[in-house]
Amino acid sequence: MIRFFRSGNPLTVLLLLIYTLLVKFYYLIHPAAYMADGSEGLLYHLLVKWLQVITGGSPFVFTALAVMLILLQSLLLTKIINHHRLFPKPTYLPAMCYLLFTSLLQSWNIFSPALLVNVIMLWVFSSITELYTRTSARDVVFNIGFALGMCGLIYFPSIIFCLLLLVSMLIMRAFRLAEWIIAILGLICPIYLMGTYLFLTNQMTLLRQIPNIGLSLPLITDYKVWGAMIACLLFFVLGWLLLQRPLMKMLIQGRKIWAVLIVYVLVAMLVPFFNVHFSPAYWVLAVLPVAMFAGNVFWSVTNETFANVIHFIVLGYMIVMQYFS
Repeated sequence: MIRFFRSGNPLTVLLLLIYTLLVKFYYLIHPAAYMADGSEGLLYHLLVKWLQVITGGSPFVFTALAVMLILLQSLLLTKIINHHRLFPKPTYLPAMCYLLFTSLLQSWNIFSPALLVNVIMLWVFSSITELYTRTSARDVVFNIGFALGMCGLIYFPSIIFCLLLLVSMLIMRAFRLAEWIIAILGLICPIYLMGTYLFLTNQMTLLRQIPNIGLSLPLITDYKVWGAMIACLLFFVLGWLLLQRPLMKMLIQGRKIWAVLIVYVLVAMLVPFFNVHFSPAYWVLAVLPVAMFAGNVFWSVTNETFANVIHFIVLGYMIVMQYFS
């Protein structure tokens, strides 16, 4: 099976669709509505209310939307990877890995603020990759900052991704104070616009819902969460180690993009700890960049039989956790 996803053939998208139905089937027949644990942002509240009116609050519709978002993210991730030639040849392996690893935990398949933020973060990451080739990047960093501000309105702790932007600017470009100031202005702009709208519509009481952030250091006792996180961390470390040799043959831009991905994973792992109420569901933010390193594991294993064995071990673990645990 791995050889089909290794290929960059556009027809592989059809196989990805079938694969999505396979790994997400359990969640579609046992749907959950949407996430509302007190950590979500104002825009998410407004969006959920609108969807409830349209769908009648159907759990299946919300779960189907979550699955569609995950599939869309996997395809967008593939487009970014292949555009920047982060692998020697076009491949759908990271997309397969994202679909597979998000299936390890049920809360990663519920309609949540994190899934919406992931869509925006794909655009943010794509824009960050362009910073290296720009002579002037003021418009790009403002747009990235604005996108991160929108993420904050959906899920306020995602504002911490501004660290990703600032570190990425250090990696991709020489330090320019003006660009940093413009990036921070872009970050503030959506919150300012939302505040202005609430003031003009006499809804200032809603303004208190925007800075929805806390700090929690929970004791995780759920073995499913531990299993999913250990699998993700294992493939992340293996993917990084296996990347060292091909990294030396890449162009400078490719090396810098992989360095940004390391920062992306580390920041995304920290974000859920700043929830008002901690939830491992928000670690799906880290699964997105981890999928690239997991894809590199399958790419680097040239023995097709061994690669398939690794894949079926993870797939088997996923099925056991879904149906028999």
